[in-house]
Amino acid sequence: MRNTCMKLSALCAALLLAACQTTQTTGSMAQEEAPSPKNPAFTSEMAKFNAQFPNAKVSKYEDESIAFNNAQKLDERGNCHGKSKYPVTIMLLLDASGKVTNAVTDVENGKAACFRQTYASVQFPKPPIAPYRKAILLK
Repeated sequence: MRNTCMKLSALCAALLLAACQTTQTTGSMAQEEAPSPKNPAFTSEMAKFNAQFPNAKVSKYEDESIAFNNAQKLDERGNCHGKSKYPVTIMLLLDASGKVTNAVTDVENGKAACFRQTYASVQFPKPPIAPYRKAILLK
């Protein structure tokens, strides 16, 4: 039970720290937008992400990778935030060098596709383990 709580706490902390600024979507289309379909493949990726915790090196890397993401302003590229009012969580798969080799999102829509394209082949700092799963909440 304690391990489960620690994993959930680590996940919540990682997602909150990784949250990006929200871009307001205005207009009647935004008000009428329906939630996007869920991606069933995302659940197993989130479980693999959670399995990386607790680990001091992983927790430290989360801080480093969040700082890198924010410094590079990756989420601001391509106007992805404006494509939907709903948040997207992206799971990046990093190789031993830190290169993004795959990206899976929790939903399927234009905003999710835009972020998958934005993060494709990004070079993060070298992770402590490989493959490494990096979750980012994109509001």
